[in-house]
Amino acid sequence: MAAALTVVLAGSSVAADSYPSRAVKIIVPAPPGGAIDILARVVGNKLSISMGQPVVIDNRPGASNNLGTEVLAKSAPDGYTIGIVGGSHTINKYLFKNLGWDPEKSFEPIVYSHEVPLVFAVYPQIPATTLPELVTWMKAHPDQAKVATSGRGSAQEMAAELFRLASGVPMLMVPYKGSSAAQPDLLAGRTILYIDTVSAIQAQVKAGSVRGVAVTSLKRASSLPEIPTADEQGLAGYEANTNGGFLAPAGTPQPILAKLNAEINAALNLPDVREKLKAAGIEVQGGTAQAYGARMKADLIKWGKVVRDAGIQPE
Repeated sequence: MAAALTVVLAGSSVAADSYPSRAVKIIVPAPPGGAIDILARVVGNKLSISMGQPVVIDNRPGASNNLGTEVLAKSAPDGYTIGIVGGSHTINKYLFKNLGWDPEKSFEPIVYSHEVPLVFAVYPQIPATTLPELVTWMKAHPDQAKVATSGRGSAQEMAAELFRLASGVPMLMVPYKGSSAAQPDLLAGRTILYIDTVSAIQAQVKAGSVRGVAVTSLKRASSLPEIPTADEQGLAGYEANTNGGFLAPAGTPQPILAKLNAEINAALNLPDVREKLKAAGIEVQGGTAQAYGARMKADLIKWGKVVRDAGIQPE
């Protein structure tokens, strides 16, 4: 038995020492252009240099990010197919009855790579320049409190639901198919609030087309540092970022996971990478695989409670 174990450990060491010997694929369960796609491409370019092999980005959008995530879960656990996920990874478990994957059991965490704060973007003719003023206005005008979301299970919807539960404001939820569909109605005043990602809404905030009254992170967003957090403005503990990181299929050897963790952390710490991601509204994270696993577990508990308290039924 001891001899067999020695052989297995030796085989793992050799595999890790020679890894990678061919191209590595990063599955992105979303269309090109979004935060996790940008991050995958920026980091992937650095990995291709540091690891000496091509890194290919494979966009697999669809089904609220479930399609690409399921492809990742069912890929060979050899380190040659990894993926990056966003906030939906810890939400969709509660929204869909038959996912085909489990957010913890189907994957090995590699590294917690990013957070993207959201911004409370208000139609500028609403007389609210702070979050408390917005809460007061919405409670006084419940028939006008139309809040845009990006559809079922989106970070925008979950941020709005958490806001509703934390503040007691009335809301008339208006779902859209993403930011590009929701923003025109906010700009025209057909909705009065849209809690959108910094990446998607910062240009409109900076131009004054919408008014940013709060961000959803516990720290101010580095690309919009003048906007205070919801927590600063009295909504204690409110946090509703979209966040995530790199994952591998369950069963991927630990030495390969350790190498990937080290390589991705090194890429995330490069000054040009941090600048590119900051410009896109992405807050770089990093750290151990264990820390990412703990963060996923905490987010699963948090969003499960929000979904239950909001009365959202799984499909």
